[in-house]
Parts: sequence; C-alpha cells; structure tokens
Amino acid sequence: MDRSITIKRHAALFDDMATQLGMDLQEAAIRGALSFDEISEAVTRCTGCSNPTDCAARLQVTQVAKDAPTYCRNVPLLHRLKAGM
Repeated sequence: MDRSITIKRHAALFDDMATQLGMDLQEAAIRGALSFDEISEAVTRCTGCSNPTDCAARLQVTQVAKDAPTYCRNVPLLHRLKAGM
C-alpha cells in the first residue's frame, strides 16, 4: 500500500478512536494537552498495528466506547488524554 495512503488511513483511525472515546484531538492540541509531534508519533505507532481491519470495523459499529482495544498501540496516550479531560 502507498505510504501516504497508509498514513492517512491510520490518522483517521486514531482520530476516530479518540472521538469514539469522547476526545477531540484538535481541541486537545489547541489547549496544549497534545502536541502535534505526539499526534504524528501516535499515527506512526498506529501504522504498526497488527489489527487495523478489526479496529476499522469496531469504529464503524460502535458509537461510544469505554476504552480502546487492548491491541491498540496508543492506549497509554489515549488514557492520558482521557484522564486530563
């Protein structure tokens, strides 16, 4: 898969996961709780996910989730952001 397509796909997955968990990444960045470098690193971690197809399917059927799936490589970051809300 083309690298730019992969990055766009995983950027969307990361943003959708955050949204599903009740977080707005743009708002978090504006208030200084999340740097643009952290977003970039999170997307890069997401590209190494072993289950992006399952993640995408989960995001399509679930409106609101309590937590990210255990295989999510961004669980620590998402927990930190959620705790800071």
